[in-house]
Amino acid sequence: MKKLVALLLTTVMAMTMLTACGGSEAATTESADGVASAALADGVLTVGTNAEFPPFEYVGDDGQPDGFDMALVKAIGEKLGVEVKIENMEFASLVTSIGSKIDIAAAGMTVTEERKETVDFSNPYYEAVQYVVLPADSAIATAADLEGKTIGVQLGTTGDFIATDIPGSTVSSYNKAVDAVNDLVNGKVDCVIIDKNPALVFESKFEGQVVAVDGAQFEFEIENYAIALPKGDTVLAEQINTAIEELKADGTFDELVKTYIEAE
Repeated sequence: MKKLVALLLTTVMAMTMLTACGGSEAATTESADGVASAALADGVLTVGTNAEFPPFEYVGDDGQPDGFDMALVKAIGEKLGVEVKIENMEFASLVTSIGSKIDIAAAGMTVTEERKETVDFSNPYYEAVQYVVLPADSAIATAADLEGKTIGVQLGTTGDFIATDIPGSTVSSYNKAVDAVNDLVNGKVDCVIIDKNPALVFESKFEGQVVAVDGAQFEFEIENYAIALPKGDTVLAEQINTAIEELKADGTFDELVKTYIEAE
């Protein structure tokens, strides 16, 4: 009888373990070949962002980071079966924080060769271009007109890199893009170089005072946004890329674009 009871208990325990192992979290936090990413070992995906870049990231009415990127990483978290925790920090600190304070970074971040020396990237999920925000009465109209000017940028962004390479330019760096635009309105800088979507948001916010001009007019190249990942974590890259592909296939990605980007 004791042997029969023991056998039954062993069977029940085995079935319980199989059920637990078959849950969505265990199944989705591993790659196709069953290898798990250390970043997801605790069941939490900690995402760094800089909530000063509307419509991709900003502070919502509830005081929490919101925006397209935040909605995207939360949807990715659902696909992976993990909790998503958002950490709001300065943009310039994001890349160096991956692998220590945060697992990944989603902040309208452009893929650059310089950043790829430190981190890996997901497949690009959005194509963008830099814009130049100008006073409404500015005569700046070409790349040559930017030479020798005082240019406002958000520290560590693509705009910062571009402005630094403009001959004779004086670069004024800010932790928040809105501070650069405020100084533009107050005549402290000649222009601000920033990504298209936030540039259009600022044009609307400061209607009649500033205009946002397509960077193509200034010979700026198209850039790609991607999620920054720990260097060498190919498992996590595979998982996130797969999740993004699934979100595009099931229509979730397009809905987020309509809600956060096209609505602006």
